[in-house]
Amino acid sequence: MKLCRSSHCKINLLLNVISRRDDGFHELEMLMLPVPLFDRLDFELIDSGIELTCNWPDIPNDSGNLVWRSVELFKAKAGLTDGVHIHLEKRIPAEGGLGGGSANAAVTLLALNELHGHPLDQVALQELAVGLGSDVPFFLQTQAAVARGRGEIVEPVAPLSALDGKALLLVRPGFGVPTPSAYQGLARFPDAANRPFGQADELAQRLASGLLVDASDALYNSLEAPVFEKFPILKLIKEYALTNGAEAALLCGSGSTVFAICPDKVTSESLGQALETNYGRQSLVQTVELPGKLTD
Repeated sequence: MKLCRSSHCKINLLLNVISRRDDGFHELEMLMLPVPLFDRLDFELIDSGIELTCNWPDIPNDSGNLVWRSVELFKAKAGLTDGVHIHLEKRIPAEGGLGGGSANAAVTLLALNELHGHPLDQVALQELAVGLGSDVPFFLQTQAAVARGRGEIVEPVAPLSALDGKALLLVRPGFGVPTPSAYQGLARFPDAANRPFGQADELAQRLASGLLVDASDALYNSLEAPVFEKFPILKLIKEYALTNGAEAALLCGSGSTVFAICPDKVTSESLGQALETNYGRQSLVQTVELPGKLTD
């Protein structure tokens, strides 16, 4: 049996790091938005083993890849002995804060469940997703959502009408930011990790019922402080976007992608060109329209 699935990415309109948990993870609240930029995964059941190929040679094709680990966990949970060949066609850059690897993992769980006749229910899939990573549970669904805990508590929100008709510009320079290093840097910025709880719900309500211009001040990312300190070019890109047509801009997750929300596609594409003129060629300069349908 064969199956082909697309795997979208995300941005964090808000990432508030509340505190360090006893289990070593951070207590988070996030407002996450699915973004129609896609990887593609082709699945084919085989007699045994796991075979993983990718169009990007620097992407691991073993247990260092969340796709591989998703297969291992799914087979163990469902009691399966057969194997699968997966080809991953990447477009979403790694270490960009876009959640591409987490999305690949979630899609793999859903695809394997479909290929095997749905042996696992939603609760079991959620448990596997939590074990794979903090962003993976979000990608089991396709709506804007508030995520809490370490990311495992996902609650879809009302449509964010303030984003209707806007264009999203994603800018990733020629380097990535490892997520652990971004969180480790928070120790130097205690104010960034001690903001009050409840901001994600408040921002979701403002974006659902008002205008972006009235809510843009509430977009926030605790990780900007340590990441901008280490990579000042990212702060310059954000500031340039805000003074050249963007209505809002923010570091995405732990970086290195910066996103800018523009009034329309023309403004977004013009801003992308200007950023490359001023700061050099970037590894990703991509405009997508919002809210955007999640169909490839």
